[in-house]
Amino acid sequence: MRNKRLGRVILGTALGSSLAGCSFAPNYSKPAFTTPVAYTDMGPWAPASPNDAAPRGDWWTIYNDSALDGLERQIDTSNPTYAAALSRYDEAIETATEAAAAQYPLVNLNGYATQNRQSEDRPLRSGGGPNNYGDNELAGSFSYELDLWGRVRNLVAEGKAQAQASGADAAAMRLSLEAQLADAYFNLRGSDAQIQLLTQTGADYQRALQLTQTQHAGGIVSGLDVAQAQTQYDTAVAQLSDAVAQRALYQHEIATLIGVPAPSFVLAANPNLPLPPPVPVAEPSVLLQRRPDVAAAERRAAAANAQIGVARAAFFPTISINASGGYEAAGGGINLFNISNSFWSLGPSLALTLFDGGERRAAARAAIDQFNEASSNYKSTALTAFQQVEDNLVLSNELAIEAGQQADAVQAAAHTQDLSMTLYQGGAATYLNVVTAQTALLDTQRTALSIATRRPQASVNLIEALGGGWTAGS
Repeated sequence: MRNKRLGRVILGTALGSSLAGCSFAPNYSKPAFTTPVAYTDMGPWAPASPNDAAPRGDWWTIYNDSALDGLERQIDTSNPTYAAALSRYDEAIETATEAAAAQYPLVNLNGYATQNRQSEDRPLRSGGGPNNYGDNELAGSFSYELDLWGRVRNLVAEGKAQAQASGADAAAMRLSLEAQLADAYFNLRGSDAQIQLLTQTGADYQRALQLTQTQHAGGIVSGLDVAQAQTQYDTAVAQLSDAVAQRALYQHEIATLIGVPAPSFVLAANPNLPLPPPVPVAEPSVLLQRRPDVAAAERRAAAANAQIGVARAAFFPTISINASGGYEAAGGGINLFNISNSFWSLGPSLALTLFDGGERRAAARAAIDQFNEASSNYKSTALTAFQQVEDNLVLSNELAIEAGQQADAVQAAAHTQDLSMTLYQGGAATYLNVVTAQTALLDTQRTALSIATRRPQASVNLIEALGGGWTAGS
């Protein structure tokens, strides 16, 4: 009889396993999104179309700046924000591994050896039996849920997608920090160039002030000229102090990004700014594959889709195969492992909620709403990605044009200053003409340096918008 019952259990288990391919999660596909055919403002400076799967690599090396290279590599090892993102990724992997464990049987082993005393007057006690006795047990149990409705498989799929999203989040964080560092670095180099310009300008203005003071002492010019020259010099000195302060702020920002206390970090001055290198720009459809934030949003949509299957499976019974067995014996030298002391249990179990006040139905609707939200977030992230690429393409192209125009303005302003000084020294112009020409030249020079700073920054922002750079040969 026992063998007959055991045969029925095994047959039922095999039949259940054969049905375990059912899943109530909708067939998943990426949320629909209309991808642009091409970018509208490519410009001649961004000509390449790299391989879709090309690695991002150390993209900052295209600027050929060894100091920047050394700083960027410290993001991986020393930035606490990136370390936190990696920890979240590791946590997500372990959570996915925990969910995947439900695909396998649960096997337990337990045992005990106790000495006990029961009350002589306990209720319903029949006569006989000792008040003091030992109880020893060694037992094991086995439990396995038949995933007939795909609940477990969808939980595993959700955990895997969430882990992938967390990995993409970490990649996006790394890229963002690398771009922030490059932006701060070029701002600092721009401040170095401004400091160099203002130091030289201050020296020139000091010589002009000394000239007017000498001429005033000889009765050649009035005190008004001296006052105007003094104002020009003091203004240049004040601007120099502001540039030094700004440089210090950028240096502090860089220190924090590489995980170094700001008071402990010093970066040597270097007024040279690089020309923006050509950045490979692939067709727009590739952007959705390369941007880590877009990838993270898509994976969260996939996770939400799997959660729909989990919520729908709750309407059906949970069926498990359970088995337990072991040995139990009283104390006092009785052999625990006698066959007569064995016990076992084998058979399926079923659990089904018959009434829950609409809880499962609400959970299923909420899962669909979460999927719709995740899909909308994916589309929003993709739209933002295309906007950022277009913004930085336009900015980079227009800054290149503006740099040429500003160089002409600097040349014209320098010529104007030279003429005004010559005319002033010949008595054919007032010192106000000289001051006006000096101010115009300094303004155009500082604007030119600002543009020279913004151009590599725009290329950094474009690289970030494209999802990272490409390695040589890709």
